[in-house]
Amino acid sequence: MSLRLGVNIDHVATIRNARGASYPEPVRAAELALIAGADGITAHLREDRRHISDADIAVLTDLCHKRGKPLNFEMAVTDEMVGIALNARPHAACLVPERREEVTTEGGLDVIKGQNRIADATARLRTVGARVSLFIEPDPDQIRASAAAGAQVVELHTGAYCDAARAGEDARAGAILQRLKAGAALAHDLGLEVHAGHGIDYATVKPIAAIPQIAELNIGHFLIGEAIFVGLPEAIHRMRSLMDAARVELEVMA
Repeated sequence: MSLRLGVNIDHVATIRNARGASYPEPVRAAELALIAGADGITAHLREDRRHISDADIAVLTDLCHKRGKPLNFEMAVTDEMVGIALNARPHAACLVPERREEVTTEGGLDVIKGQNRIADATARLRTVGARVSLFIEPDPDQIRASAAAGAQVVELHTGAYCDAARAGEDARAGAILQRLKAGAALAHDLGLEVHAGHGIDYATVKPIAAIPQIAELNIGHFLIGEAIFVGLPEAIHRMRSLMDAARVELEVMA
């Protein structure tokens, strides 16, 4: 199975909004990312509009349509966001947990607790052709609940693994990686497409990319940060090469 790279350009908007300016433009970053080999673009329109704006979603939707590449619209499970997504008609809609006080998305969506609300949003989004993804922890019950809610995709939260690996907590990182592997296998067996993302960098990408059931990685903050020093195309090229190397090694081991 080939492995796709989705590039999240939220934090280009973070830099823009820090000065209340009109630049740098997220759509320009999206164009560069696609030219550099990204398979799609991810953008999270948060309720507080702290980075991506409604206008950004409009121009990103237009760009991705013109380039024939998917836009993955990350969004909270609210009537407002579902309405915006229904109007934008993105290729994919990824439902994520959201709290105003958090710096970034913390943990996965509780599909079990919000089953009815999530199933309703999923059904509405699928009416406009959006592939619905649920951003969850690699927990078997959450994975089964995602399938029951009608999602076509799950995106497994990799933040805990990446944090542990960077901290040198090898035993903890290894245990979390095993849960990711088991979760990916279960989701695949249930007929769900498997994505993964959050906190991935050059040092942590290969063990995740080596999980054979994962079809797509979504990476943003690290790539935008690295782009400050080496440029976005170079950052993407290096990440892509590490992902490809992990898959080649997987094939050799098979």
